Amino acid sequence: MTHANCATFRPARRLSTARRTMAVALLGGAAVVLSACGGNERPRTELAAAQLNTIGVNAYLWRAALETVAFAPLVQADSNGGVIVTDWYANPANPTERVKLTVTILDQDLRADALRVAASRQVNESGNWVEAPVQAATVQKLEDIILTKARDLRRQALASS
Repeated sequence: MTHANCATFRPARRLSTARRTMAVALLGGAAVVLSACGGNERPRTELAAAQLNTIGVNAYLWRAALETVAFAPLVQADSNGGVIVTDWYANPANPTERVKLTVTILDQDLRADALRVAASRQVNESGNWVEAPVQAATVQKLEDIILTKARDLRRQALASS
């Protein structure tokens, strides 16, 4: 859009609050009426339920991820950016090993590719923490646990509505 075209768009700013409210209400009503014209499309209740939140990512994935990593202390939990970072956690049954997790939720849809888990592992050798490999199966298992919890949360929400 050119600068000249932008100047012709200004009258919308001059609308009174009452007129703006009326315009928004009319547009909202039109959207509701048009949404009923979907034909044979499947209902979008699960999508709507996931997106009726104030966070920037899928609410079910977010809650499931928080529940899954609740055993470890959190360093960061950014619901708008979809990032959860834990601090180092050592299992009391195995205090010579510790892990740190980063969970990233990439989308507002509940899909397997909307979730990424990264893990770091260290072992204690003679009083020093040394980087150690993390098995890929461990990260995959964490992703599966989060996805399963998220699907269960969605099912529960749909059943109660």
